[in-house]
Amino acid sequence: MTATKDIPSVSVIIPAWNAAETLSRAVKSALQQEGVSVEVIVVDDASTDETLVCAERLAAADNRVRVLRQKNNRGPAAARNLALDEARAPYVTPLDSDDFMEKGRLRALLAIAQETHWDFIADDLFKVPESDIDGPRQRLISDEPINELSIDFAGFVQGNLSSERGGRRELGFIKPLISRTFLEQANLRYDESLRLGEDYIFYASALLSGARFCLTDPCGYVAVMRPTSLSGDHSTRDLGALVQGDLLLMASPALKPEDRAALKAHYIETLKKWHWLRLIDAVKSRSPLEAIRCFYAPFPVIEELLRNLSEQFIIRGSAKCRSLFGRAAKAGSPNAKGGKS
Repeated sequence: MTATKDIPSVSVIIPAWNAAETLSRAVKSALQQEGVSVEVIVVDDASTDETLVCAERLAAADNRVRVLRQKNNRGPAAARNLALDEARAPYVTPLDSDDFMEKGRLRALLAIAQETHWDFIADDLFKVPESDIDGPRQRLISDEPINELSIDFAGFVQGNLSSERGGRRELGFIKPLISRTFLEQANLRYDESLRLGEDYIFYASALLSGARFCLTDPCGYVAVMRPTSLSGDHSTRDLGALVQGDLLLMASPALKPEDRAALKAHYIETLKKWHWLRLIDAVKSRSPLEAIRCFYAPFPVIEELLRNLSEQFIIRGSAKCRSLFGRAAKAGSPNAKGGKS
């Protein structure tokens, strides 16, 4: 049996897919945390580059690093769940493989969590471009001091509305320190069907399960903005899965009226993006019937589709769209199979 003194204070979990260029920086930033004992769990998500070799080299150099591997690429949610199952510390925290932490971050978060008994304690993040990681830093959530701000479900979901936040400043990007006891008691894990918004659904589910969630000022998580970052790549399938995630949350009997209103706003916003990508796919595949089915949706979604189409008519000309929907009118009818999404 492992002695209590050998159990780390924080397990840092790092999903890694084709991250050979940045993984060492992320892992070393976790190992260099001051005033707190850590273990680092790297999960290689079936990388096709030298990520696994890099991870194993780091583990050979420091026994605080453990390397796990998924034989098939299953996404960050599955990778984090694997790490959570292996974590030994009373607190866990995610770290993206292309980001890093300043030396005092975990000590500061741990002190707040232990003093006030938060289940989730997240600091506002710093954003920097990959081209200048030592340059000026921009806060993610708030440009003003926030001290310790308690976050409830409605507030969290509203903080993920890109129409209100914009510029990828949504609350779902935060990387909190998390009580593992809470996760086990709530039987909570990431939804492995998601490759987009998995953090958002995970945090929202925790709040519905009664998590005490705090947001504080930056303690030293540095999010590196890269042109090839996967968090900015939204596929049709990914958005559809996120829509289903919102629908599952809506089925919860624990929702208050203000929670349901916030969630509906997020659902409609995501639905707009999903139906627009579906329409683009239909146009690319020359499928007029599928294009028509994209309009079987709530009225705000239809409005958004028409607005986007009008912009495309202006930018690219209307000939191709007229041709597509002209064929659709002949081939299909308003009663074509397909219900509202």
